[in-house]
Amino acid sequence: MGLLGILVGLAVLIFFAFRGASILILAPLAGLIAAAFSGEPLLASWTQTFMRNAADFIAQFFPLFLLGALFGKLMEDSGSVSSIANFMTQKLGAERAILAVVLAGAIVTYGGVSLFVAFFVLAPMGIALFAEAGVPRRLMPAAIALGTSTFTMSAMPGTPSIQNAIPMPFFGTTPFAAPGLGVIASVIMLGFGMWWLKRREVLARANGEGFGPSVALATESAEAAADDPIVRERATTAREFDPVEVHHSQEAAKGPPIVLAALPVIVVIIINLLMSFIVLPRIDTSFLALPQWGETSVSAVGGVWSVIVALLAAIITVIAINFRSIPALRATMTAGANASVLPILSVASLVGFGAVIAALPVFADVRAWVLSIGGGPLVSLAVATNILAALTGSASGGLTIALDALGPTYMKIAATIGMDPALMHRVAVIGSGTLDSLPHNGAVVTLLSVCGVTHREGYLDIVMAAVVGALLALVVVIVLGSLFGNF
Repeated sequence: MGLLGILVGLAVLIFFAFRGASILILAPLAGLIAAAFSGEPLLASWTQTFMRNAADFIAQFFPLFLLGALFGKLMEDSGSVSSIANFMTQKLGAERAILAVVLAGAIVTYGGVSLFVAFFVLAPMGIALFAEAGVPRRLMPAAIALGTSTFTMSAMPGTPSIQNAIPMPFFGTTPFAAPGLGVIASVIMLGFGMWWLKRREVLARANGEGFGPSVALATESAEAAADDPIVRERATTAREFDPVEVHHSQEAAKGPPIVLAALPVIVVIIINLLMSFIVLPRIDTSFLALPQWGETSVSAVGGVWSVIVALLAAIITVIAINFRSIPALRATMTAGANASVLPILSVASLVGFGAVIAALPVFADVRAWVLSIGGGPLVSLAVATNILAALTGSASGGLTIALDALGPTYMKIAATIGMDPALMHRVAVIGSGTLDSLPHNGAVVTLLSVCGVTHREGYLDIVMAAVVGALLALVVVIVLGSLFGNF
């Protein structure tokens, strides 16, 4: 009965979430259903298990959600994201429309700009560029996804994405875990995705297919998506930015020059690197072992601290550069802060649901099944994160649930066989960013809506660019990691 309860709870969660119901209601409801099937005390499951684990997630990661959303909003309203995207499109031209969109998305998201901010800025520009080049509009969601939701989210060393931050407290790693393997995975994702999209473009031109519906109608879709309540509910479980806040402030009429626009992005990367390898290792952090500081260690919090300081420095930089040009700085700051609240509560609710499931007696059998998967611990870890990200429709939620339930076990395995936790970090993050891009994923739904493309028109290309390429990279990383270890 316990296993049946887990399946029923998941079914309720997936079915109603896909229809736009609030995850804040669905997650505890699904957890209570699973607990009821196992005969567990319902109120205790809600207040002592669900809420405590959800609160722990918020306490640990809210600074990253807050600063990430705030930085993204400042970059949008200062016109910096638009300046970077315009620079890429001008340099590469209409003949390389797909590559321009991919690289523009990659630059801004690797520099810490929230995914949905990138969506809403890149989509109108991509529409104009694709229309000029005669590239079918249906390929644009896949191009944006490739640049914003694949290698810069899960593979590139030092990426400030929340997915890359989640394993750090569990494994004692930094944002730069397994850098060599991360670079190899990034090349595979980018190379495969570009090969597929270019192949589809060539085929479309051979068939005489042009851009499609009018540019005006396509541009309007981006405006409508931000105000769609169903899109919002799905989106806020997937990424760290509430789309409704896109319209709650005003963007500068003209963005800064490209050098100044890119400077905050460069600051994120450099400060993250310095904090991880130079500053924190030289600071005396023995005080963290005291009860008043949580009896922890710098290895458990240092990775998150590095990203926090990097984003803070970038926020100060973008404000200093654009203080006079942002139309309403207070409104921008408020919108950015508000944009982080619903996403972290939504993901924390998914984490609370996972904690209830992990506390059920039957979960011991599930854990044993996962660990028994052939191929070694890297394969079983990849399978676990893939499945949970797919079921929840959230890379961050699925990853946290997997590591909450299995992280200590994998650390013991790593210590026993001499495996570097950094290798498990990279495999877990890449694994969470593969099957999370199923049709019900909030980022997929939002991206298609912003681009004015239906699932039928554009989803196959998203699968190939964002899922298949990531799975290929994951396989290569597991093989290389198993043969040569972490590098």
